[in-house]
Amino acid sequence: MSSASPVLRKIEELDPVHDYQEIARLDTCYEFPFDTTRALEFALFRTFASPTISSVLDSTQEFGRRAQRRYDDTDLILSEMLEEGLDSERGRMALRRLNRLHGAYAISNEDFLYVLSTFVFEPIRWNERFGWRRLSEKERLAGFYYWREVGRRMAIRDVPETIDELERYNIAYERAHFRYTETSRRVGEATREMFLAWFLPPFLRPLGRPFYHAVIDDVLLDAFGWPRPPGWLRSLASSGLRLRGRLVRLFGDRHQPRLRTRMRHRTYPRGYRVEDLGPAAPARDSVFLKSLD
Repeated sequence: MSSASPVLRKIEELDPVHDYQEIARLDTCYEFPFDTTRALEFALFRTFASPTISSVLDSTQEFGRRAQRRYDDTDLILSEMLEEGLDSERGRMALRRLNRLHGAYAISNEDFLYVLSTFVFEPIRWNERFGWRRLSEKERLAGFYYWREVGRRMAIRDVPETIDELERYNIAYERAHFRYTETSRRVGEATREMFLAWFLPPFLRPLGRPFYHAVIDDVLLDAFGWPRPPGWLRSLASSGLRLRGRLVRLFGDRHQPRLRTRMRHRTYPRGYRVEDLGPAAPARDSVFLKSLD
C-alpha cells in the first residue's frame, strides 16, 4: 500500500478548519482504527498520573470495582461522537451524557483542559512511534479542531486557539502536576489489570506486567510507582508494535469502516443505550438503539 492511500488523498482535499469532523471520522474508522483506539486508551490512562484527576476517579471506586464497565462506557461515548458526528442525534446524546456524568464531580477547568489535550496529542505521538504512517498536517490540525469543538460544547474555558499553544499547555501541565500518589497507583493498577485480563489468565498476568510497562515512559511509570523495565524489553515491545504497523501497510486499504459502536462489548453483550452509559447505567442487557448487523 502506498503512503498516499485513497482515504488520505480524500483527506488532503478537505479543509481541517471546516471539515475536521469528517477527517476525524475517516482517520478513526478507516485509516487508523486500531491505532486511534490504543492512543485514546493511552490518553485516558495518562491522565491518571495527575493526583487531582486520579483522586476524583479513586473516590468513586468505579475503577477498582468495575474497570471494564468504565472502559466500555468511555469507549462507546467517544466512539458515538467520532463515528456519528457531533451534530448527529446520537452524537448529541453522547455529549449530553458525557457532560451529565462529569457534572456530578468537582473537576477543575485546568484538569478538563489537560484531558482534552491528551486526546489531541496522544494519537499524534502514538502514530509517530507505532503507526503504519504518521499523521499529515491536515490530520493533526483536524484532530485539534475536533477536540477544541468538543471542549467548547463541554464549556471548557480558555482552550488555546492554536495546536502549538495547546501542546505547550499539555507539556507544562505534566511537568507541574505528575507525581506519585496512592490514588494514581490504585487507578492505574486497576486499569492495567483490566487490559491484561483481555489476554492472560490470572496466573500469567505477573509475566505480562513488564511488557505492559515497556511501552510506558518513565515519567508515567514513576507516577504510578511501577518499576522501569530493562532496555531490551522496551526495544522488544516497541519493535513488535512497529512491526505490526509495517504489516498493516502491506495488507492494503480498508474499504469498510471499523465501527466500535457496532462491536460487541464485554459489558454490553446484548447492546446498550447511550443514555444508560456511565455509573448510573442499569442492567447490562439494555436495549441497543442501533442495530448490530
